[in-house]
Amino acid sequence: MIHQPSDRTGVLLTNLGTPDAPTTAAVRRYLREFLSDPRVVEAPRAIWWLVLNLFVLPFRPRRSARLYARIWSADGSPLLSISERQAEALRVELAGRAGTPLAVALGMRYGNPSLSSALRSLQEQGCRRIIVLPMYPQYSASTVASTFDAVTAELARQRALPSLVLVSGYHDRPGYIRALASSIREFWAEHGRADRLLMSFHGIPVRYADAGDPYPDQCRQTAALLARELGLEEGAWQLAFQSRFGREEWVQPYTVTTLEEWGRDALGSVDVVCPGFPADCLETLEEIALTNRGVFRSAGGGVYRYIPALNDRDDHIAVLADIVREYLPRTRP
Repeated sequence: MIHQPSDRTGVLLTNLGTPDAPTTAAVRRYLREFLSDPRVVEAPRAIWWLVLNLFVLPFRPRRSARLYARIWSADGSPLLSISERQAEALRVELAGRAGTPLAVALGMRYGNPSLSSALRSLQEQGCRRIIVLPMYPQYSASTVASTFDAVTAELARQRALPSLVLVSGYHDRPGYIRALASSIREFWAEHGRADRLLMSFHGIPVRYADAGDPYPDQCRQTAALLARELGLEEGAWQLAFQSRFGREEWVQPYTVTTLEEWGRDALGSVDVVCPGFPADCLETLEEIALTNRGVFRSAGGGVYRYIPALNDRDDHIAVLADIVREYLPRTRP
């Protein structure tokens, strides 16, 4: 069967995004877009506008730019370069096996490349069916729903709309759990196993969870499945939540508090993995791998090691490809 352009399926691979450069100006542009999203900060708009413009944007970009500078590589933003490799690897993995010609485009929720440019690229390639795959294994309204909001808002400007498939997460998918477990086992085979494994996920405010966001429960499910896959006994691992912002209560236990407590207990060694981050970024490479190492060691702890994200590992790409294949149209006989 020869597929016409109108039959073509495209994959929109998305992630949070990154500043264009580790500079105050670039970070300010990025943070303005990110923190203006009502899905990210659920607060009265007028009040939050004042807080954002009078107290956050005048000060936070300079501090954040210094953090980005610590992890910036010769290829630029680690999140962007890794995401580009993931998109290309996914395209190669799907080529010749999907039963229909596929295009893969990368779009960031905030910053560049934009969702708008990615959608336009797919449509220019003749894609009349688009599978939106956000790189968030655990669903949250502040990430997955925000991405869907932005995609549909972009398409709302068009007269001829493509068919859409929106993938809302894969937190308990067996292939994803096995890939995480394999990456940890390989790390242990090379470096040895620490006294304890900390599984650190990005946090959300408690009131988001109380309002019905399933994210914390899905993180707990992922952690429990991963611990079982690794054969870890109780006490050998713990879940925690990182990246708290603002003064309100976020879901607990907090990663930084947990590491401080373990340090004060003179724990000999700890390995930290971030199962909610499919690609390494500021939160893993700076907050977890660098800043929190200092927290643990300063409190009296011993060896501290960060286990990298799945990034563009073959088994990770295979999981993403399997998800895409499930949403492909069936080939007519």
